[in-house]
Amino acid sequence: MQVREQPVIWLQGAGCSGCSISLMNSVSPSIRNLLLDEIVPGQHINLLFHPTLMAASGELAIEVMLDRDRKTDYLLVLEGSIPTAEGGIFATVGEEKGKPVTLYSRFKELARRAIAVVAVGTCASFGGIPAAKPNPTGSKSAGEVLEEENISVPYINIPGCPPHPDWFIGTIADILLNGIPSSEKLDDLKRPKFIYGKLIHENCPRRPFFDEGKFAHNFGEEGCLYELGCKGPFTYSDCPIRHWNGGVNWPVDAGAPCNGCTEPIFPDISGPFYQKISRWDSFKVKVQSDKER
Repeated sequence: MQVREQPVIWLQGAGCSGCSISLMNSVSPSIRNLLLDEIVPGQHINLLFHPTLMAASGELAIEVMLDRDRKTDYLLVLEGSIPTAEGGIFATVGEEKGKPVTLYSRFKELARRAIAVVAVGTCASFGGIPAAKPNPTGSKSAGEVLEEENISVPYINIPGCPPHPDWFIGTIADILLNGIPSSEKLDDLKRPKFIYGKLIHENCPRRPFFDEGKFAHNFGEEGCLYELGCKGPFTYSDCPIRHWNGGVNWPVDAGAPCNGCTEPIFPDISGPFYQKISRWDSFKVKVQSDKER
């Protein structure tokens, strides 16, 4: 059977490369399986460009990324937010005629020819830490730039700081099997519902304590961690079911509150991480954010 290759171009913007590191720590499939084997029967990911993982560098790598004669449609993956202040000079990808080319420019050019954009991590999905106040670099999410530039291409957000490797691999596998997800498969923040369809609070092992009104007031105590700043009641993801590090553990089981890293309120409103916020506060923040957009 002939194997179909799905080209992927992965750009890295303002961030810490933690999303790539999380992906490299994937257990099953491993990063080797992801890059070399068929992720689904008969289909293989061809990672054409990734600043951290690729062997090529310099002009050769940029030529591969920009191949304007490419006949196969590619997925564009963005990790990190996009600096836009001062023309976007705070993040660059290669040079042309001896001058640096901004990520802002590269992203817009590549997005126009992509079959879809996948924003990996909270920085790419919602702006994240680089876009936190006062945001001197003018960092924006992939969706914000696409909408401002009227680039009509489907996009999917996979937030998390960092996202679980399964979230990215599962989303890509779904695209390979079923095509670009329809709006019915995504929530109102463009997140796949099969990952972000339920609140952490719904599946939290400490939920019975919340229902009983039993709250921990010091770390190490028995009880719900809401008073210690847990953002689980406002945060959508499957962390309580999936767990991290190959299913070993996750923050709440380790005694730490959820910090809400998959939500647009991270980190400006979800922080301080050990201070509680109310549902009404979160709602007001979301409404204000929607109005500003």
